[in-house]
Amino acid sequence: MATERSSAWMLITSEDGEGWKAFLRGLVDRGLSGVKLVISDAHAGLKAAIAEVLSGSSWQRCRTHFMCNLLAKVPKSAQGLVATMVRSIFAQPSAKNVRGQHKRVVEQLYARFPEVAEMLSDATEEILAFASFPKAVWRQIWSNNPQERLNREVRRRTDVVGIFPNHAAIIRLVGAVLAEQNDEWMITRRYMSVSVLRKAQAKSSQPQREELSESKEESMLVEQLVA
Repeated sequence: MATERSSAWMLITSEDGEGWKAFLRGLVDRGLSGVKLVISDAHAGLKAAIAEVLSGSSWQRCRTHFMCNLLAKVPKSAQGLVATMVRSIFAQPSAKNVRGQHKRVVEQLYARFPEVAEMLSDATEEILAFASFPKAVWRQIWSNNPQERLNREVRRRTDVVGIFPNHAAIIRLVGAVLAEQNDEWMITRRYMSVSVLRKAQAKSSQPQREELSESKEESMLVEQLVA
């Protein structure tokens, strides 16, 4: 089985496009290649950086973030209904059914919530990118919830300190938190099987130049499938 991994982190003063480009280029410089899918929210700078640095990869807009953005356009009394309708898109048994249900939900929403229907329609390829991969990994790749949980843990630990005296102090604390979480993921949390990951990258994978151990192979596959 493959595990979740914390591959890298960088301290930047603002979350803009240049910061994200520097971060992704750092990963590429360290050997990251062949990325098939990147999962994130719709931050404009991050999207631009992904398109420039990881060109050729698909982009999945985080389902959780998208749902929050969508429901912000819906009256509170109807949010439960709309959320249930949108979730039904992701509960389908095949990629064909996913797209068919997406189309039906858009049509149903037009009557009462045209702005919501337009937003859902415009985001078709962004939120349905997961359906191009094996169904066995859909739950793992249609959102970046694991990353968000990690972010909350980092915030919880850094809030205790409040003000850091310098960058080195931040790096020590956050680096320790990430190393601790990475160790937990590597030992206890299962992510995807190697066989499923092979299927996910089969259409564009290249023959390996040397035989790899299973542990090394699964690490490479995880990094390539989900950045």
